[in-house]
Amino acid sequence: MSQPIVPTDRQPDAGARVRRAWLLALFVAAGLAAQGARAGDDDSERENLARIAHEIERLQSQVSAAAQDAPTGQRVKFRYDWLQRDLQMLREGVERHADAARQPRPVPPLRGDYRQ
Repeated sequence: MSQPIVPTDRQPDAGARVRRAWLLALFVAAGLAAQGARAGDDDSERENLARIAHEIERLQSQVSAAAQDAPTGQRVKFRYDWLQRDLQMLREGVERHADAARQPRPVPPLRGDYRQ
């Protein structure tokens, strides 16, 4: 079977960049959480949570850039505003956890579906 020819100079679309950035942020968060669990130290956990919050903030700026580059007039469009809201909710939750006493509290559900 022959392989399809894919142009190498073509830039990925904004949605692909966001998905890739989102996955990267999840992997970073998981790695930092695992690292913090091994350390077991409150200070190292807070430091790891601060790094996660910073990575989410960087991801939010990537989402904003992708939203500006998004094509208009599509039948089904990616809702960057919903993703931005969920990222903000995640970041605030991480920051609140790092600053709060260690007690469980309710967490609002993420939308999760960004297509309309």
